[in-house]
Formats: sequence, structure tokens, C-alpha cells
Amino acid sequence: MRVDKDGRRWRIGTPSDVAWLAGHTTPGVSVTAAIPPVFDAYATFHPPDGVDLNAHEHAVVAELVGCTPEQPWWLGFLDTGAHDIVFPHAPRVSLYWDWSYVLVQAGPEQALSWRTGHMRGDGALPDLFFPADRSWLVSALWDDTWTDIGASVAVLTALRRGPLVNARLVGPDEDACPPGLTRD
Repeated sequence: MRVDKDGRRWRIGTPSDVAWLAGHTTPGVSVTAAIPPVFDAYATFHPPDGVDLNAHEHAVVAELVGCTPEQPWWLGFLDTGAHDIVFPHAPRVSLYWDWSYVLVQAGPEQALSWRTGHMRGDGALPDLFFPADRSWLVSALWDDTWTDIGASVAVLTALRRGPLVNARLVGPDEDACPPGLTRD
């Protein structure tokens, strides 16, 4: 299925596009609740104190673009019933604990511009996104105020260097909640 937006047609994802992720996370408080244990390294990130959410999100995407060969990205918008999912009439895929996501194949520009606010604030970033080659996965779970990522050590090193990103490495079995933040 394809949907129209911004004068273009966009592919809507199907369960086969997330089969590598669906059912491969583990319940609990570790990063592997959001990211399957298939990556070399894991981290969390959230806006540093005093940094605008928009600047933070742009910095995250800029670092990821710099580490990723040009290719489509999958953007996943969690359907909470109260937040923008960009394509409200599109079919959904089920992830994590049977949560419904609209999954759209687009790119970094759309990741930063399509959404008009999410459960973590006024930002634009999707709740879940990854490149077509699955070299990294970014996921923010429904009740977390931070974002998780699984990737190569090189990608996470680049994110950690970005002062607006505020990335912190975590082990796959470590509590993912960043110091100073709390679970809702």
C-alpha cells in the first residue's frame, strides 16, 4: 500500500518489514525491551538540560545521516489514540506488546518534519526509525522519556560526540533509564 503526502507516494510498511524486530525484544527495564539484542552496542539519549528539543532531534538525525549510506528509512509512529501518527488511515504493524504502529518508508527529512508532536513533547521524531539496511534502530517506548538505540560502536561513538545528543552507552542487560530521569 502507498499513501500520498507532500506531492509524493510513500510505501506503508507491513509485518514482514518489521519481522526482524517483532517478538525479538525482552520485557523489562533494559535497553533490549526496545531494541532486539542483535547490535554491537546500545545507548540511550535525551535532550541535555537547557537544549531545545528541536535542536536535539536535528542533531540526532544529522549524526545518523553522517554514519549511514544514503537509503530509505523506515519511520514508525505509535498509535496511542492521542498523538499524531501522520497517516491515520494507514494499516498498522504490531510491535512490542501488541502496540500498533504506522510504518512508512521515507527518509531523514520526513523524520524531522512530518509529525506535529509526540508523547514526549512537541518534537517531530518518530517513535521508531531505522534505515533499510537495519544497521541501527532508534526506539522510544510509550512510557519512556528517553530514546534507545542499537547500532555499531562507530555510530554510537559519533552520537556520543554530539553535545546536543546526550548519548550514554548501556549494556544490553543494564537498566536503560538515564541518570536523573524517572519512569512514568
